[in-house]
Amino acid sequence: MRALLLGALLLAGCAARPWQIGVASWYGPGFAGRPTASGDTFRPARHTAAHKELAFGSVVVVVRVDTGRRVRVVVNDRGPFVAGRVLDLSKGAARRLDMIQAGTAEVRWKVVGCRRGYDGPRGCGR
Repeated sequence: MRALLLGALLLAGCAARPWQIGVASWYGPGFAGRPTASGDTFRPARHTAAHKELAFGSVVVVVRVDTGRRVRVVVNDRGPFVAGRVLDLSKGAARRLDMIQAGTAEVRWKVVGCRRGYDGPRGCGR
């Protein structure tokens, strides 16, 4: 019985992370070259994102719900600071999702890993 319980707990720990759904926006032009909350220099063309709570360095797959277009981003900043939004994407990531003109899009997203080099106290590699 113990072995069965232990096996179930191990499988639960390895279960796939669920998809989240929400509205993403993009930001960038006025922040180019400035430091992000993680200390990285913001580069609008890179595939990065801001999230209120995820650890810096979290790798997130973002899929636009209406088109299926997808992009992988690395969380390196905090935000969005507009109610009802779940992610702020760099312009490069937003371009990949074809949401520049609209400004926002409904997305589904999930954490799929951790980028190397984010080993600090607020990084995902700790």
